[in-house]
Amino acid sequence: MTPEIDEAFAAIRSEYGAGSLARVEEMMRVETDSRHPLQQGARWVLPGISQQPWHDPYAYPEFLPLVRELEAAHGDIKREITESWATRRERFARYDHYLGNQEDWRAVYLFRRGAMEKETAELVPTAHRIVERSGVDAGVLCPLLESHFSTLLPGTVIADHCDLWNFSINLHLAVSIPDDCSITVADERRSWEEGRCLLFDYSFRHSARNDGAGTRTCLLVDLWHPETTAPERRALTVLVTEVRALMGES
Repeated sequence: MTPEIDEAFAAIRSEYGAGSLARVEEMMRVETDSRHPLQQGARWVLPGISQQPWHDPYAYPEFLPLVRELEAAHGDIKREITESWATRRERFARYDHYLGNQEDWRAVYLFRRGAMEKETAELVPTAHRIVERSGVDAGVLCPLLESHFSTLLPGTVIADHCDLWNFSINLHLAVSIPDDCSITVADERRSWEEGRCLLFDYSFRHSARNDGAGTRTCLLVDLWHPETTAPERRALTVLVTEVRALMGES
């Protein structure tokens, strides 16, 4: 660990207790052999997190206000992103995934690099407002990651992969879903239901595809895994931020 990480961890232990970061420290010491076979591609797996690929988005009280607000506002969210796609398509960037970029995978970012993207508030004001209030301000959005509209053009396939770690979890609001679209997590294939949310652990191998005739759009929000604690969230934020800085990542 760096002196900065050591100092931050010591302060967290002083506040929460000597054992408050035991799982984070174990994760840092060794590559755990206890990870699920379908998590092998993840960089970090925090021990003690349930090996559960799919989650019920309505089961966690800390997420429920965000889930309910997004679903209740689905009509306005769909109208705003549809109008933006029709008239401001140049504002949809290639999605910046750590595995690479695809021309047929487009994004409008609401939150990334630790802050709300203020310039997209005019494009999608309803979603922007809800994500900021019930995600960021409520402390459930993982500040290490992001929230964005994910638009897959017809014929797009997102190849099977694991994301970086298991201490955050991915919420999808199904905004605009043509027929013949699917998402597969840990070999279980599901379809989105327009206006409803899905929640899954993306440290498990997953893929998505749009075999339909229209664009598929979901609003994605990266949330802290509900089984992480407050001191762990603070420590993980320090750890990942420092590692990124050392690696020259933004």
